[in-house]
Amino acid sequence: MKLIATKLGKSDKYDQLDCVRADGSVTKAMMPRQGVLPHDLIHYVVESVLGYRHGFLGLVAQGVDIAFAMQQTHEIAHRQIAEQAHHAESLVESLQAQLWSGQFLPEDFWAGLEGACAMRGCASPDLSGINPKIDLYDAVLALNQRWLQVPFYATLELEMSHL
Repeated sequence: MKLIATKLGKSDKYDQLDCVRADGSVTKAMMPRQGVLPHDLIHYVVESVLGYRHGFLGLVAQGVDIAFAMQQTHEIAHRQIAEQAHHAESLVESLQAQLWSGQFLPEDFWAGLEGACAMRGCASPDLSGINPKIDLYDAVLALNQRWLQVPFYATLELEMSHL
């Protein structure tokens, strides 16, 4: 699936994300500007690094409208799908908090992840195969730098090759 993030005007409060599925269909969402990399683009990093096929963007790639993807995760009976979606969202929230703080603090990252997972009624994901600071946070920082370089009314295209 291809993600096309469009930075809108300087005074706009939102930017736009278009998700182009393998079959050519498109779903769109507005991304609120929050002073850091947009939430949906953090999903790109998390789901790509972890190879998630059933996270938020994975569900979109499967045909779920972007506006209803998270709602749908609560209705899916297959445990793996629900777990990946909850884990992806929890990881994104914890990473976003680290971005807002301006540094990666391992204790805060893990506490945020555990709290977000507990709120969703799931255990924290097994991240033993990666280094969260290097593989997730540093990757989010690198994508944030790319996003900051995008001029207004221009796009950043990302490919989710595993979907």
